Amino acid sequence: MGKTPRVQLAFPDRKVLNMRARADDWVEVLSKEEILRTLDKNGRLDGLPFMPQMFKYCGQRFRIYKTAYKTCDTVSGNYSGRRLLDGYHLSLRCDGDAYDGCQAGCLIFWKVAWLKPVDGPVQVQYMPRRLHLSREVEPPNRCTERDVLGATKHQGVGGDVRYSCQATELLNYTQPLGWWDARQYVEAYRAGNQTLQQLARGFWYLAYYYGTLAFSDRWGRPARWLYNRFQAITGGIPFPRMKGTIPAGQSTPRCDLGLQPGDLVRVKSYGDILATLDGRLSNRGMSFDAELVPFCGKVFRVSTRVERFVDEKTGQMRRMNTPAVILEGTSCKALYSGRRMFCTRSIHSWWREIWLERVSIDACPRAALSSHQAAARAAAEHVHSA
Repeated sequence: MGKTPRVQLAFPDRKVLNMRARADDWVEVLSKEEILRTLDKNGRLDGLPFMPQMFKYCGQRFRIYKTAYKTCDTVSGNYSGRRLLDGYHLSLRCDGDAYDGCQAGCLIFWKVAWLKPVDGPVQVQYMPRRLHLSREVEPPNRCTERDVLGATKHQGVGGDVRYSCQATELLNYTQPLGWWDARQYVEAYRAGNQTLQQLARGFWYLAYYYGTLAFSDRWGRPARWLYNRFQAITGGIPFPRMKGTIPAGQSTPRCDLGLQPGDLVRVKSYGDILATLDGRLSNRGMSFDAELVPFCGKVFRVSTRVERFVDEKTGQMRRMNTPAVILEGTSCKALYSGRRMFCTRSIHSWWREIWLERVSIDACPRAALSSHQAAARAAAEHVHSA
């Protein structure tokens, strides 16, 4: 039997976004009809799921947040780098609506075929373009919106619900990327994801970490002391991979502040947080990652209270015994992450409440406030003086 000819899609009336697109460039999300024509029957393009909540952005314009040429493996447990072709991030996060309220808030991946380059944010009335097939017949396996929704979940072996999203399917649409592949670092700069200063800082840390044996419990103590001494003098960030102080086998403490979205908090000092962690840098099963250290001592507003999330490794919905919170403006920068350094995924940082303390705007020095919080304080002071 002969092979069924493959249907090719042509887009003669629009420019194709190419890999020279950079961070901060403007793009427009295509119409629902155009996007559906790029998907297979399982709602995927090159293995990457188009999730139902992404449809609401069709026809809207956004700046490119980062070129998603690189991401990180959070599925297998290796936490290594992965390569993604023709991928972008637009500062849009998953709202969990199609996944029974998952609160992880993952940054959404967008394929180049779902976007078109535009000159700026000003939009004219959006008119869906007619797509031309290289064959005159409609493909029999054309994807529908119902197919996209149906692909979000299925029954597991035990009859339980398993969810399928961009996070759980990451290994199916990415390829291994060795840390030694210099092209990824060139791309980080060329695409506008990282500045030369950020790249240099990351390489300097890695060189110091391995070159001085700072990673070694036995031989690295002098290197870690020297690192912290220098950072203290220059006002920098302390060595981000110190050990927790709670002995193995001893339970870690818990503190319930009852935080809710909108509450203002200060992240405790790094030393205070280490006192809540065991030797694996864990508190009640949740790790304190090196990427959280730069936020210590700073003030943030609570964005989300995390009580349920989809486990990327299994696709199962997990409920947290001890809820965590997400703070506005805190996400992984991948500056201390070795094999996945400069990952573009910007995964939300999760915080135990014992690592935080409540504060009020009046108790915060102006230097510790974000521009939004400083404006709120200025407005309040103006009303008070009047």
